[in-house]
Amino acid sequence: PAPESVLGWEVGDWHVSHDKLVHYMQALAASSPRVSIKVTGYTYEQRPLLQLAITSADNQQKLESLRQAHLEGSGPLVVWLGYSVHGDEPSGSNASMLAAYYLASSQSPFVNELLDGAVILIDPSINPDGLNRFANWANSNAAKAPVADPANRQHVQGWPKGRTNHYWFDLNRDWLPLVHPESRARIVEYHNWLPHVLTD
Repeated sequence: PAPESVLGWEVGDWHVSHDKLVHYMQALAASSPRVSIKVTGYTYEQRPLLQLAITSADNQQKLESLRQAHLEGSGPLVVWLGYSVHGDEPSGSNASMLAAYYLASSQSPFVNELLDGAVILIDPSINPDGLNRFANWANSNAAKAPVADPANRQHVQGWPKGRTNHYWFDLNRDWLPLVHPESRARIVEYHNWLPHVLTD
């Protein structure tokens, strides 16, 4: 299903809240043989941290053996796509739905060839608590007609804003200290896969 068929609106019309993001990714995984999904942990506010693995349907049947082969140096290309480490930079999580949909549904020769030789790992929201705080603020203060004025209430978040996680920590600064559950869950999966390419 396309995102709008699950959400009820086009991506970009509203800021996706984390629960809606999870709902869409679960619907996509349930309907596509190219997509598997797992919960890797939970945030302080008990929001699930997701990891989607997108690859060809044949590869999905042998995902663990492909992971092992990759770790031994002979497996597929592994690409990790992480979205919205800052909750108030929401275009990432909104785009994650479109990227996952494209990879799950495209029948183009390029995508078919890509998924035959690669595993794409998607973390649709690196910072679910911040994303949800921002989406709630922006959607609650949105006008019927979009307002571009940067002084408009929708664009001036109340403190503590959505950039940070529950404890107001910028998760971009937590790759090495690994203090927060979001980072700890992510680094376990990073070491589990050791991707060739990682985006944040």
